[in-house]
Amino acid sequence: MKQELINQVEYLENKPVETIYFGGGTPSLLTKTELLELLNTIRLNYHVTDHPEITLEANPDDINRSSLKDWKLAGINRLSVGLQSFKREDLEWMNRAHTVDEALNCIQLAKDFNFENLTVDLIYGLPNLTMEEWEQHIRTVISMDVPHISAYCLTIEEKTALHSLVQKGKISPASENSQSDQFLLLVKVLQENGYQQYEISNFSKPGNQSKHNSNYWKGEWYLGIGPSAHSFNGVSRKWNIANNQKYMKAINENKIAFEIEILTPENQFNERILTGIRTIYGVNISELSSIIDLPHDFLSSIDSFTKSGYMKTEQKTIFLTQTGRLQADYIASELFV
Repeated sequence: MKQELINQVEYLENKPVETIYFGGGTPSLLTKTELLELLNTIRLNYHVTDHPEITLEANPDDINRSSLKDWKLAGINRLSVGLQSFKREDLEWMNRAHTVDEALNCIQLAKDFNFENLTVDLIYGLPNLTMEEWEQHIRTVISMDVPHISAYCLTIEEKTALHSLVQKGKISPASENSQSDQFLLLVKVLQENGYQQYEISNFSKPGNQSKHNSNYWKGEWYLGIGPSAHSFNGVSRKWNIANNQKYMKAINENKIAFEIEILTPENQFNERILTGIRTIYGVNISELSSIIDLPHDFLSSIDSFTKSGYMKTEQKTIFLTQTGRLQADYIASELFV
């Protein structure tokens, strides 16, 4: 990965690096020395800003006094903790290694080491999760005074252990109505407690939005390092080979094994809609018209969604309403060219 960082140095065209994110897989397994080597390689080869946001994804069972001390010394200043659930049965069938007690204790431990910039992940739409249990999960995180919360609806992918359990009738998936009700409850409770929904699945207290993820949704460039990592530079998207051995073989031969997709103006237009309308930043219509000429029915579609209560327009920028956020993918697809 250090060698790939060096090989990819031209990709960002010397744009300033404002955020660094250790995510995917289990980056909390990296040692302090490994983290320092990667961060030093980035600083030596890229234009890193004075105070970058440096996030590390961590499982609760990996968080202890020793690891927190190492992460702090390595320069990590933001932790993303995969709590997922406070229900023992859910953690077991999701094959999570941590216990409910570890989930409860790890946040306070992180704060003891001055990790104030924290985000946690929760999952709703779980089988047999009641509204009462879900609300208790939300309020438990609020009581921890965590400044950022990401909450995602469970999706059941084919060829997974969860899919097998559903097929065998051992687990009953939540209904769409139940998923919607839990999402609306999430929004209501968090907003009542001072959290802003700045993207459909992401909530923060004022000033605690994720800079890294916000840049994704705004269409900023990013460089991904490692097997399966994705990169984007406005006009193309590329992704590294997933196979570890083939990835390492290519790097050792001073190559980078990846596939690339050149984005047509239509692709760029659709991506700005897909990512932008999910956020409080919205999508500026003038920006869209600078990519391609607006389709003849585009503005009439916006008008139709506005009259239906799904969208609103302010200063030539389109946003989804709270009702519209429940239909985000459908609305985006209707606006695609």
